[in-house]
Parts: sequence; C-alpha cells; structure tokens
Amino acid sequence: MPRSKKRNNKGGGGGRQNRAVQPFSDEDASIETMSHCSSFSDSTSLADEAIEDVDEEASQEDYEYKLRGFIDSTLDKSAKVRLSALEGLKSAFSSKILYDFILERRVTLTDSIERCLKKGKSEEQCIAAHVASLLCIQLGSSIESEEVFKGLRPIFKTILTDESVSVQTRRACATSLAVCCYVAADDIEDLHLTMTYLESVFTTSYQKEDQTDCFNNTHTTTTLGISTLVAWTLLLTICPPSLMKKIFQTHLTKLPSLLSCGDVNMRIAAGETMALLFELARDMCDDFEYEDMDILCGKLKSLATDGNKYRAKTDRKKQRSVFRDVLKTVEEGDFDAETITFGPECMYIDSWVKKRTYETFKELLASGIRFHLQANEFVRSVFELGPPLLLDAATLKATKTSRVERHFYNAAICKARTKARNKFRDKRIDIGEYV
Repeated sequence: MPRSKKRNNKGGGGGRQNRAVQPFSDEDASIETMSHCSSFSDSTSLADEAIEDVDEEASQEDYEYKLRGFIDSTLDKSAKVRLSALEGLKSAFSSKILYDFILERRVTLTDSIERCLKKGKSEEQCIAAHVASLLCIQLGSSIESEEVFKGLRPIFKTILTDESVSVQTRRACATSLAVCCYVAADDIEDLHLTMTYLESVFTTSYQKEDQTDCFNNTHTTTTLGISTLVAWTLLLTICPPSLMKKIFQTHLTKLPSLLSCGDVNMRIAAGETMALLFELARDMCDDFEYEDMDILCGKLKSLATDGNKYRAKTDRKKQRSVFRDVLKTVEEGDFDAETITFGPECMYIDSWVKKRTYETFKELLASGIRFHLQANEFVRSVFELGPPLLLDAATLKATKTSRVERHFYNAAICKARTKARNKFRDKRIDIGEYV
C-alpha cells in the first residue's frame, strides 16, 4: 500500500578507544616516568586516529568531487561522455548510500536524467531510466522522491507508448516507471494511473475469443509485454484492497491465456503473476474460490511436467522449476521459503510478494543489493528488517568468511554435485521416466 512520506534521518555513532598502556615496574621507572610515558602513548593514539579521520574525510571529498564531475558530464555534447557519466552514477548509486549528497543535487540530477531520456539514443535512455530508479531508491519514500517520480512520469509514459522507440528503451522505461511509483507514490490515483499505463501494453497479448493462440504478436511485442507485466506485478504488491477487487475481476480470468504463449519467459511471468494474485486474494478473503480451478490446475500441471522436445532443454528445466512452485501455491496455498544472507543478518523470502520485490531490487542494485539490505533505511523498511545495525569494523570482519574457507566450501559443493550427477548418469540404475 502506498506509504506515508517522511524524510530519512541520518545518524551514526562511534566510540574512541585509546591504546593500552603497559605499566612499568617500580625499579625501572618513577611515577613521573610512568605519567610521562602514559601521556605520550595517549597522544600518539589520538594522533593516529586524527590521521585516519583526515584520510577518510579526504577520500570522501575525492569521491564526491568525482560524482560532481559525472553530474556535469551528463550535459556534455558528446554521447560517449554522457554514457560514461551515467554509468558512473549508476555504479555509485547502487554500491553506496549517498542520501545527503543526492538530496542537495536532486533537481540537477532529475534535469540531467530528463535531458538524457529526451535527447539521447537507445543505450543512453536505458541507462538514464536505470539511474532514475536508483535515485528514488536512494531518496526513499519521501517528498523529494515523489517530486522526482511526478517529474519523470510523463516522459516514461510517452516513451512507453511510442512504437517508434526501440523496444529496449521502452522496456527500461516500463521498469523504471514501476519502481519509481513503488518507492514514491503516496496517492492511490497515482498508483492506479501508473498501472493503467502498464496494462495498456501487456493486455494486448491476451488471447481473444476468436484466437486459438495468444501469440499472433511479434517477438518485439512479446518482450515488451513481459517487461510491462513484471513491472505491473511489482505494483500489485502495494495495491489497497479497494483496487485489488477490480483487478481480480478483470485479470484472473484473462491471465491464464498467457500460459499458452510460445515464449517461455512470458509463460513464467504469467504463472508467477497468477500465483501472486492467488496469494493476495486468499490474504483478503479466507474463503476465496476460483471458478475454473480444475482447468487452471490442469494447465499448470502440464507446464510443471512439460517434456516436449521441441522446446530448448534449458527452457524446459526453468519452466518446470517455476511452475512446480506456482502449482503448489494455487492448489495448496504454500510457498517454499528461501534465505538471503547479508553480513551478520539474514532475510526469509516466504511469499510471492517478497519474491517479486526482492528480484526487482536485485536486478536494479546488482552486486550492491546486500549492502543496501544492510544500510539503506528504505530498502530495510520494505523487507521489514528494522533500522540498520550499528556494527564496528571488528564485528564486520568477524562475520566474513576467509578466502580459504570459501575455497573449501565451494570444493565440497562441487564434489557433492558431481556425485549426484554421476548417480543419474549411471546407466545401470533404473531411474524410470526421466526427461
């Protein structure tokens, strides 16, 4: 559900620990000497800490200077320079918490993104859309992020619905539109309007009454439909009950037609959306019933056991894995939880809502996802992790596994996997029907 706005409060704490002083014996030194040595030790410790603080401060200033250079370069005449600058901002926003720095330059950053989306070519537009999503994630659910979203939404909508624009750019804008709305939208009307934009694209893939196959669409239409459907599914996770009832009536009967599509990714996206809708419907109403449950379960079972040789082996494997989980949710209401570990903490993905949200943030933040789970207040609030933990350097170091430990762990996993594969490859073992 859309969240109330608040400004992020930044705080920190830390203690200063002086270096231990080794005592002298009475025979070696007088009390004066002891006092003098102790003072010298304390002064040395304070000097060392002061040097470390200065180095850290200088490093931060250098980093911010480089970021300011990236922001300035987004207005450069050279497309190559602008691309490099956007890549630099994308990398920085995904790997660090830069709330204060971004807050001071929010308007400039928004103007730069808008200019790149309007004037740039496909690659530049895609990266600019990605940076827009990261900008909102950095600002969190605040007034500032809402202003960013409302400023960029008309541009995203124009690009999304413009058939002359490349499909890669339209897909990037669909994802960014949904993520910015997810983070920033505080009004149900804004949420509903954004979902309507996305629906207008993927609903063209629904099977019509006079069609035998929903895929009279081109590959370009299909890939765009997948991206808009996944983006729309993310916004489902924050829909209020009043809006969900209308969505159930409109889409629960039409989404199953996408399960017959020729593209495996569309079938998977449709299946996961169906599972999420069933999960939300049962949360809202304990006695929820689906009219064509037998027909739907039959489709899901066939996809969960699909062995058609005309499909690629990797596609069959991926499809069976996903639809086993989808079938379990639709039939029994169950979900196989998984654990995500980051630093000394862990998080349980125990629902389709959390799974869809985590996969979206993981795609955007890439290798920085674990850092943001630890330190980003907004991301932690999304997954109900509470405020960030205040850990000292020694504790963080203790939670990391050594290189040798990782090597032995990976070797053990590899050995176990090899044994398991060899068992199935042994022709003397009767494994029955194995596809």
